[in-house]
Amino acid sequence: MEKSSPKMTGGTRETPVSSSPAVAANAEGEEIEVLESTDVLPVAPEDQWKSLFDKYDPENSGFISTERFRDLLATHGSELDPHKLEVLLALADGNADGKICYQDFVNLMSNKRSNSFRRAILQGSRQLKGCSLRDEVGLGLSQRLVRHVAYETLPREVDRKWYFDSYTYCPPPWLILAITIAEVAVFMYYGFQLDRLVLQVSSPSFLKSPLPYHPQLRAQAWRYLSYIFMHTGIEHLSLNMAMQLLVGVPLEMVHGALRIGLVYVCGVLAGSLAVSVTDMTAPVVGSSGGVYALVSAHLANVVMNWSGMKCQFKLFRMAMALVCMSVEFGRAVWLRFYPPAFPPCPNPSFVAHLGGVVVGLTLGVVVLQNYEQRLQEQSLFWIFFCVYTLFVLCAVFWNIFAYSLLDVRLPPPP
Repeated sequence: MEKSSPKMTGGTRETPVSSSPAVAANAEGEEIEVLESTDVLPVAPEDQWKSLFDKYDPENSGFISTERFRDLLATHGSELDPHKLEVLLALADGNADGKICYQDFVNLMSNKRSNSFRRAILQGSRQLKGCSLRDEVGLGLSQRLVRHVAYETLPREVDRKWYFDSYTYCPPPWLILAITIAEVAVFMYYGFQLDRLVLQVSSPSFLKSPLPYHPQLRAQAWRYLSYIFMHTGIEHLSLNMAMQLLVGVPLEMVHGALRIGLVYVCGVLAGSLAVSVTDMTAPVVGSSGGVYALVSAHLANVVMNWSGMKCQFKLFRMAMALVCMSVEFGRAVWLRFYPPAFPPCPNPSFVAHLGGVVVGLTLGVVVLQNYEQRLQEQSLFWIFFCVYTLFVLCAVFWNIFAYSLLDVRLPPPP
């Protein structure tokens, strides 16, 4: 500790002695103002870390050395999460520049992940002290669940520890749960209305609902999304619901409702638009477009980070996920070419599954690749997003003009 550095007193700091009386008087005035303000309002966390930075940077250079940074962590490490302290110590050990700037310091101490911090960790030794997250004992049920989710979805130990310390279940993973509950409620409603739970699509009243996509009603734009709430039967709903909950909920816990909702909705919209372009006479039902977007993005992320993923039995679990997807897709293909119960209207199309897979392998992988990095900071995200937007625009124009130009014979409206 250097003698010239200012001292902390009750959450504030004493102004260092200056040779200029005017500067000293001005500093005393600022000190009085700070004391008066702290009596009214509590000091914000960033203000607290700024005071600490000023204490270790008496020259006001905007940087502190890694040696001073380690001294600061040793003194104030009790105020931080234990795993966060390990990450910061790894940053101090692996920082090739030998100094840390003010903004990075505030971001780190204020629990904000920054790109510069992520790069510093990757470029440094990354030798985190202590045991891995999996070796911790005495955890409660909710903590064990968070730890399990971390190992299921994140490939790096530094990210797993950071996520474990920062996740608070606020907000909870509500989006996927809400969609699943709505799908079950709609299915039960039509199950009692049609008096059928298996192969509901064979009922003459099934497509009369305002929810499924039908080529004759493609001008009703909401059907390109609302079709996810209708399923051909309980076997269709069960497979989609199982994959949606087992994959979607953990992903939402890590990446948040906004990112997962973006991938899900893009998969749903791509599925119905792909059917309207490639299978122009068929209706669409089921949430497979969104489910396949999430599952394919997750599986691709696991393959791309295979050595870093520490989930148990990952090969077996991946094989089971592929089997479930194949069974559900095979059922959809069989149903599409099975003689329809009410010709000339064909059975629902399976192309929505393929649209979801394409979205998952492109846009979805980018969204899941770096959970702490903002999407707007990833150039690859904007490339795939622009390609996806171009596809949507082309599909919209196709739906407006192609059916009449090609003289497609559509089945009668339901």
